[in-house]
Amino acid sequence: MNGTLLANATPQQVGKYLVSPLVKCLGNGWFASSVSIRSGSGSGTSDRVLRLTRMFLSVPEAVAYARAEGLRWIQGVTDAHRRVAA
Repeated sequence: MNGTLLANATPQQVGKYLVSPLVKCLGNGWFASSVSIRSGSGSGTSDRVLRLTRMFLSVPEAVAYARAEGLRWIQGVTDAHRRVAA
C-alpha cells in the first residue's frame, strides 16, 4: 500500500468552500494527510491543496486533522476579509 491514496471522508461544504480531506498510506504503518479546499465553479474554480507535515497511525486521525486544518484555513481567509472590509 506504499504511496496509495486511500478512500477518504465525505467532503464538507462550508459556505462557498468544499473541504476534502485526503489520506495517503506511507507503507511504514504511518499515514500522511492533505486537504483540498475548492471554491467557485466552471472556469472560475479554484482548488488549493495543503500538504500537511504531521504523520498519523490511523486513517481516522489523519482525516480529522486534515479537515480541521482546512476549516482553520477557511477561518483565516474569512477573518482577513472582515478586517479588510472594516
